Amino acid sequence: MNYQRIVPHLWFDDEAEEAAAFYTEIFPSSNHIHTCVFPDTPSGDAEQVTFELMGYRFTAINAGPYFTKNPAISFLVTYAPIELEQMENVWEKLLEDGEALMPFQSYPFSEKYGWVQDKYGVSWQLLMTDETQAGRMIPAFMFINDNLGKAGEAVEFYTDVFKGSKTDGVYNYPDGMEPNLPSHVMHGEFELENQHFSIMDSAEQHDFNFNEGISLMINAEDQDEIDYYWDKLSAVPEAEQCGWIKDRYGVSWQILPKVMDDMAEHGTPEQLERLTASFLRMKKFDIAELEQAFEGNAED
Repeated sequence: MNYQRIVPHLWFDDEAEEAAAFYTEIFPSSNHIHTCVFPDTPSGDAEQVTFELMGYRFTAINAGPYFTKNPAISFLVTYAPIELEQMENVWEKLLEDGEALMPFQSYPFSEKYGWVQDKYGVSWQLLMTDETQAGRMIPAFMFINDNLGKAGEAVEFYTDVFKGSKTDGVYNYPDGMEPNLPSHVMHGEFELENQHFSIMDSAEQHDFNFNEGISLMINAEDQDEIDYYWDKLSAVPEAEQCGWIKDRYGVSWQILPKVMDDMAEHGTPEQLERLTASFLRMKKFDIAELEQAFEGNAED
């Protein structure tokens, strides 16, 4: 894919590198990109790992036992019928020491489908589809509890905020699928920054919701984009810290300058130390100040 503007971010206690190695071994066309350490954070030295699965970029960080990942955001992986054996192998590996949330079997909507939460707490949906839709890695939102019934509204909100956006289809539950109602979204697909996302409502009882365990990083081109996404998305002032915000539905986002990815990949330990000290003082990131700190030109 072209440059990925929105990157899922996975929060770990101390298993980020181990988990990244596990995932890159399971999924084809996958690789480790780089590892860096942000020193002296409130969680200590925070190791960050960037990797690709099926050409789709993820970031994972070791930052302490503060957040638990859950299925409110999962990752939908699509397969063609001829890839059934590969799909079965991936399922079996993800299921090891994990939990099947929906059994791997045939359903009215797919010849083969399963939903699994792996041993690291990350949830995956494996879906057999036609060849034109296969080979995709899609973040999937589940709207539950206080968010129930808001999935359709959220599609309109997100596609209005983000560039390169469109709705690919929103389908409601039919009659007779209580506790889900015909007003609830059974399945929706949309694109943000030309990347695919999925969404659904679920009226089942769940003891979790969106949190910082899985967030979405926006790589902004410049300060104007940082300001734009911050103003459009931030809805919980007390959650604003170090580039992090929460939107009106409780989804966590990180709004970062694109240049910061290059700093993390190529910076020296000294540069990363200055960068970290600088961004820890910020809520919304200031690119000019970050660049000055990275280069050692920051004012006291």
